[in-house]
Amino acid sequence: MNQRARFAVIAGLLLAQPAGAANRVIEVQSLYQNDAFSVPGTNPETVRVTEQGEHVVSNVGQGSIAIYLAPRKIATGAAVIVVPGGGHRELWMDHEGYNVAAYLNEHGIAAFVLKYRLARAPGSSFTIEGDALGDLKRALRLVRSQAGKTGVNPHEVGVIGFSAGGQLAALAATRFDAGDAAATDPVERESSRPDFVALIYPGPWPDLSFTADTPPLFLLCGGDDRPEVVTGIANIYLRARELKIPAELHIYDHVGHGFGLRSSNPGPVANWPRQFVDWLAAGKFLGNR
Repeated sequence: MNQRARFAVIAGLLLAQPAGAANRVIEVQSLYQNDAFSVPGTNPETVRVTEQGEHVVSNVGQGSIAIYLAPRKIATGAAVIVVPGGGHRELWMDHEGYNVAAYLNEHGIAAFVLKYRLARAPGSSFTIEGDALGDLKRALRLVRSQAGKTGVNPHEVGVIGFSAGGQLAALAATRFDAGDAAATDPVERESSRPDFVALIYPGPWPDLSFTADTPPLFLLCGGDDRPEVVTGIANIYLRARELKIPAELHIYDHVGHGFGLRSSNPGPVANWPRQFVDWLAAGKFLGNR
């Protein structure tokens, strides 16, 4: 990626963060080391701000990660790639991205907020299974390849995905590989298997193929979400139990879609981030904690 493009990515990320969040980001990094995966001539990446002050990104032409490292004195070595949703048309970067990263950092967990290419944006030539999933798998490899620099344990790298991002996380949990040992790119030698996966009100996908090697699953949605989301996540849980895959399911009554991590979340659903961290600790994904 050339220097001008790198500065453009960094500037775009800083514009698309809530107040104060820009002070916490360590670096914004392209997933790829050249421009082969950008799309010249497409509309420039844009950020709109909702009436509630949330930042929504569209026209993502190249995948990137925003790196948030936990304070060294509390770092556990665990890392989570945070995958915002937005129907594959846009990315809701605050309550399904940066807010989650900040919370994880406070609990000793490194976070990498993913911008992925959007298959359903107007005029897009990208695909969900090829480009968007490819960006998530590349992010898993990249985080592992840089573990020595960031202090991440390469065996404690997982994914948390929201809505369309949860759909990608579910695909990553079932379509991983061990890497290509003969690849000239050292990143591609790394595994794309998440060590754990959290699916937060994930978009349904018709042909998820779970096996005994599927990573442990943390599953969560609201009971008032669309029926296909509630049924889908319940079926994932039942399939996981059948295969003896470690799994935990939370369905919150009187809660709909898209709540993410907001300070305004009411009642028990406000506690879901703490439950996720407790689940990671119970699964021994937080180092010595």
